[in-house]
Parts: sequence; C-alpha cells; structure tokens
Amino acid sequence: MNKKITTVVEYVAESTTACLVTMVQGNMLAIGLSHVLIASQTGVIAGVATSVGILVVRTDKRWIISLVLGVITGVVDFLVHPGMFGTVVTEAVVTGTGAAVLSYLVGTAIRFVRARKTATD
Repeated sequence: MNKKITTVVEYVAESTTACLVTMVQGNMLAIGLSHVLIASQTGVIAGVATSVGILVVRTDKRWIISLVLGVITGVVDFLVHPGMFGTVVTEAVVTGTGAAVLSYLVGTAIRFVRARKTATD
C-alpha cells in the first residue's frame, strides 16, 4: 500500500481509537453504533487534518507527529460532540492526550519493526 495512504489510515485509526475508548470511559462493553459513528467522525477529520499538517511541516520526528495528532484530535473531538464527563473540555483533552500517546507508541513500534526487517534483509 502507498506509504502516504498508510500514514493517513494510521492517524485516522489512532484518533478514532482514542475517541472511542475515552467516550465509553474505558468500558469496551458499552460501545454502541452511535459511539462508533461519532468516534469515526472525529478520527477521519483529525487523521486527515494531521496528515495535511505533517505534509506541510515536513517532519518525521515521532514526538512532533504525536503532538500534532493529539492537539488536532482534541480540538476536533471538542467540535464534533459535547463532552460526556468533567467540564466541557475534559473529554476532548483526555481524547487528545490518548491519541498522542497511542500515536507515539504505535509509531515507535512500527519504526522498530521496520528497522529490524531492514536489518535482516
């Protein structure tokens, strides 16, 4: 698959996952279709916006990518739906933080696997 498409899919998945888990406050059994639809909206918008932002900035530094994804996910989450816990921005902040951490962990793992694969080829 094209690297740019793979990257967009990765960002969308990280944002969607962070939003979904935060929305149900970690209770994966509470996930319903409405949760998936709302999280998907947040994920697609944030993932595409992050991809464009990273293309403009032209960086491959993992921490910057994760930070950008986290901030954009938090903002989009706030705009897409009202918070379900805490103050009006609490859920958006938690979702953005979760997306940033998830992005950093997944991105680091992918780079590690690619480096090992390249070393063995």
